[in-house]
Amino acid sequence: MTPRTPGFSFRVTARDGQARRAVLETPHGPVDTPTFMPVGTQGSVKTLTPDEVASTGARIVLGNTYHLMLRPGADVIARLGGLRAFTRWPHSMLTDSGGFQAYSLANGGSAKKPLVELAEQGFAFKSHLDGSAHTLTPEDAVRVQGLLGADIQMQLDVCPPGDSPRSVVEQAVARTTRWAKRAIATERPPGQALFGIVQGACFADLRRAHAEELGALPFDGLALGGFSVGEPIERMHATLLEAAPALDPERPRYVMGIGTPRDLVRAIEAGADMFDCVLPTRNARNGQALTRHGPLVIKQARFRDDDRPVDEACACACCAHGYSRAYLRHLYMAGEILSLRLLSLHNLHFYGELVGGARLAIEEGRFAAWSRDALAAVGQADVGETQPAEGATPRARDPEPT
Repeated sequence: MTPRTPGFSFRVTARDGQARRAVLETPHGPVDTPTFMPVGTQGSVKTLTPDEVASTGARIVLGNTYHLMLRPGADVIARLGGLRAFTRWPHSMLTDSGGFQAYSLANGGSAKKPLVELAEQGFAFKSHLDGSAHTLTPEDAVRVQGLLGADIQMQLDVCPPGDSPRSVVEQAVARTTRWAKRAIATERPPGQALFGIVQGACFADLRRAHAEELGALPFDGLALGGFSVGEPIERMHATLLEAAPALDPERPRYVMGIGTPRDLVRAIEAGADMFDCVLPTRNARNGQALTRHGPLVIKQARFRDDDRPVDEACACACCAHGYSRAYLRHLYMAGEILSLRLLSLHNLHFYGELVGGARLAIEEGRFAAWSRDALAAVGQADVGETQPAEGATPRARDPEPT
């Protein structure tokens, strides 16, 4: 079924195997895909200005409905011109539905007093800020995202843990379909696209069946949700290779919340177009720089006298201006915010170059060789969340998963 949202279109310009190069048009400009969306949970990509984020090649960012509806409030943002005007981000924007935060907060409660309760109507939860009671239904998610005013909004879905039994996943799939129909039936602002979210955990047959169900609905794009929530990485990659091609090829395909370089390469190989993750900025704030030769942990003592930039072949402002590893280590150990800014800028630039390299390789028909080389360089590297170095000045832990 062809999407009908005015000002929104998607055109595939090249294919190489399942991998594809495309252009996503929104009312606020084109987005070349495959693309990585930096995460601006609170209306900000942590430590960076919008101009700095755009300098990494990003032309679409993600805002978080759950956090913004609680603070400062969707009504406040709407009165101030919407999220783009509020944040001064000049390009395209996507907001998630808040469903994943409901899932993750539920895990933070006790068995007797969960922070979030799930029912057919939606989620009932208590704010992590002040304990106030709230609800989030499929209709609420559309209404709140309408007030936020992003180019693309996501339906509310049910995201079960990765190790859930099949029966639980089947229930989540069925409820997500019912919620998808309710979201579509809810009025939203003209020109604002709506994506559906395919669930199914690592049961490939459930993923394919759900993709067919949601593909029959007039969504502007389709996403794969519920990955990277506790399942083995190799199993996730194998499921991606089966699930992504099952999504309608005429619409953008978005894999939500996956973020290691290896994950992105595997997902592009499967035919996915859009990705988001907090990993590059979160790991930067914990002292990890991502490079084409694997991760570099700046807090290590071996960099105390190292006058080289993070990556001599990198064109980001951190590397191009010659900030040395020794200087970055000194700043990090002293608790200086500049180290977090420079490493965040570098990591997002690295991700921009990664998806840009994939686009070029697809255009030139050499994606298989490119992906093989990319995986050989970074695919096996450990880019998991890092911890502050011993002796580093303590910093407050982030209050949300960004």
